[in-house]
Amino acid sequence: MDLLLRNVRPLGATAVDVLVRGGRIAAIGAGLAAVPGVAEEEGGGALLLPGLVEAHTHLDKTNWGRPWYVNAVGPRLEDRIANERLWRAESGHDGGAQSLRLAREFLALGTTRLRTHVDIDTDAGLKHLHGVLATREALREQMEIQVVAFPQSGLLVRPGTAQLLEEALKLGADVLGGLDPLAIDGDAAASLDLLFGLALRHGNPLDIHLHEGGEDGARTLEAILARTGASGMQGRVAISHCFCLGDVAPARRAGLLERMARLQVAVITTGTASRPVPPVMECLAGGVAVAAGNDGIRDAWTPYGHPDMLERAMLVGLRNNLRRDDEIALVLDAVTHAGARVCGFDDYGLEVGCRADLVLVRAQGIAEAVVARPRRQLVVSNGKIVARNGALQVVPAAHADYDYP
Repeated sequence: MDLLLRNVRPLGATAVDVLVRGGRIAAIGAGLAAVPGVAEEEGGGALLLPGLVEAHTHLDKTNWGRPWYVNAVGPRLEDRIANERLWRAESGHDGGAQSLRLAREFLALGTTRLRTHVDIDTDAGLKHLHGVLATREALREQMEIQVVAFPQSGLLVRPGTAQLLEEALKLGADVLGGLDPLAIDGDAAASLDLLFGLALRHGNPLDIHLHEGGEDGARTLEAILARTGASGMQGRVAISHCFCLGDVAPARRAGLLERMARLQVAVITTGTASRPVPPVMECLAGGVAVAAGNDGIRDAWTPYGHPDMLERAMLVGLRNNLRRDDEIALVLDAVTHAGARVCGFDDYGLEVGCRADLVLVRAQGIAEAVVARPRRQLVVSNGKIVARNGALQVVPAAHADYDYP
């Protein structure tokens, strides 16, 4: 786990050498002395990025690498939820095998920290959770995976789900997820009371999907903010999607952002083209942290997606009409430093003492790396070279319960 990288440019700065010892960045500087027994890797002036961070995906759902899924689902959110639940049950979809397959693709493209939501419902029970926990274990030396126990089919509308979520937290889920307390559960107050109660009882942070748009979504967001303050969960709540922030008048949005900043409630965006999205520049100007993720990738919801966080940063920037190099640097931050802060990944960055998660690409600077998405020349995770030129150099052991491809 010891390595000396020569001639690399951290985030486009002047070229330096980086010494890695025991999985950590031990020294950074020009012309570092060779260390006996430590392998050296010539960077050739490549741009050095910290390991990329995926803040919102659904590893358990993906059909990546499998025969094409023919999507004929109806247009409503409820249609997609019901269709997916049926498809997974009838097809025998293996969330464990598929989550490992997609996680390895993420790793090859430089993602070393990842937050994934995992469906918990009264049909499948904890089946998908067990599969993703197995993937987390199989990749624990190469990738840090956070697991969100997520009630995709609703909470109140499916009695027994709360008990399953509680069991999921006991089994090792890191974060408690929520979904549209009004639009899906029909009773925002009761749904949020149950959700916050579970989170407080088990000491887990919250990550709530909020698809509700316009004023309905804004009122639900206000209810979430009220409970965040009352429960003392400041800094431990994130809102995924939060489409309502892109769907209300500027003055209304400014008021919501002010409360979110005060309560340290973050936004996790995918920059989707299908809905109004939280305006990144306004969120940041208002003091609200913004992380980014892909959401689903090649699943029963969508045929789109690719496990490349530079591509996702580019799509978020494009959706927000960010063109200046300094603006594009902000969307890279959403899949690096801000993503790590929002998810709570520790020891992150390009400073001495940080965990050595490093990505080398051929690019003049950050903006070119985001827009051109060059091949990953080298990926180092936890101090070890795990991928070279887009190809994995390590093969994680499969969990005993799964015959992983």
